[in-house]
Amino acid sequence: LNRLNRLSRPSSRRPWARPEPAQYRDTRGHGMAGMKAGKQEGNPDRKSPRNTAMNLLARREHSVAELKAKLAARDISAEDIDQAVDRLIREGLVSDERFTEGFVAYRMRRGQGPVRIRSELEQRGVGADLIATYLDSCHGDWFDSARAVREKRFGTKLPADYKERARQSRFLQYRGFTSEQIRQAFSVDEMD
Repeated sequence: LNRLNRLSRPSSRRPWARPEPAQYRDTRGHGMAGMKAGKQEGNPDRKSPRNTAMNLLARREHSVAELKAKLAARDISAEDIDQAVDRLIREGLVSDERFTEGFVAYRMRRGQGPVRIRSELEQRGVGADLIATYLDSCHGDWFDSARAVREKRFGTKLPADYKERARQSRFLQYRGFTSEQIRQAFSVDEMD
């Protein structure tokens, strides 16, 4: 009987409800409000330009100009951006050379040609001499890459008519290959 009375009585504690963790509890009893307020007041370095830049670099490599543009979009002063980026360059955490090398290798593996890669690197603020250095180092590979891209898309058989050849040429041109590389992709002498 005593047991039945305990079960039928409403309990002030809900056994299925988890207690709120202490880190989220506000001393004024506002629950999650304490956590939100703590984020803004807690760590003054949390939104420093260097930390913001490090968060961006943790996701992927950036060029110096690209990193500065992203920091400027976050309403950080130009002076703070320059100081933070200069420090990251001195520490070797951001490098246009490393960015360009990785970018060229990745885009080349994806089947893009030098014209398109050059254009994208220029948009990201990489210098022309640095672009030329990395694109020219792969000079012989561009012909093989153009042929491989054409064969992957259209098969190993060469086009029979002019219309099909023009269509395949436009595709390779869109991918960023030069006219010489496109011509080489259709040559028969190196097919076997």
